[in-house]
Formats: sequence, C-alpha cells, structure tokens
Amino acid sequence: TMTIHSEEHFVDVHVRSGVYSSDTIFDYSHGYIATRLFSRNACFIMKIQKQYIPELREIGRLAFETQTMKDVYSPNNVWTQFQSGNSVLGRWKDWILYGKQIEQLCTGLPLYQ
Repeated sequence: TMTIHSEEHFVDVHVRSGVYSSDTIFDYSHGYIATRLFSRNACFIMKIQKQYIPELREIGRLAFETQTMKDVYSPNNVWTQFQSGNSVLGRWKDWILYGKQIEQLCTGLPLYQ
C-alpha cells in the first residue's frame, strides 16, 4: 500500500509479502529514502537522486498506472540494490538530517547508507 502525504512532502510505502515485507519512506523535504527490511531488522538510507527517483507528484500517477494497467512500461520504475557495509545506530545528528518520518521508521535499528 502507498500513502502520499502531499502537505508534508513524503510518501509511505508498505509491502506485505511474508519474509520480503518492508516499509519505505520517500522524504522529499529532507531528500532521503529509507527502507526498513523486516527480514534483516535493518534500515537502508539513500539520498534522493532526481534523475532516478520520480517527483512526488509523479509517484501517484505511476502507482495508478501500475495498478490499473499491469503491463505499462515506465522509465521511472524504482529499483535499488543494497550492498552490506558498515552500519551505525542513529545519532541525534542523523535524525536532524534525515527527518522525523525516517527517525520513526528506523529508530533502534542499524542504519546502512
């Protein structure tokens, strides 16, 4: 499921698929994406790169296209690949940078950038 919060400039995406379940926050006001993978008990954070990540107003349209027309091709499909690296637990400086939405998603979990 996807919830778009236009006023606060973030999108909340919940994927419920057993071992592959995750929650993702696209925080456009702070410029970061955070994904919490439940199977790994970790948060992965990346900076939004405008050339690869659709704008907030485009995400709703893309979701509608995908839901209503299963075989629609869009060059704006978002795929990420995470590589394990060093993790840190969030410090107060991190939460100022990443914002409240990502803090709520990732508090207490290892953060991978």
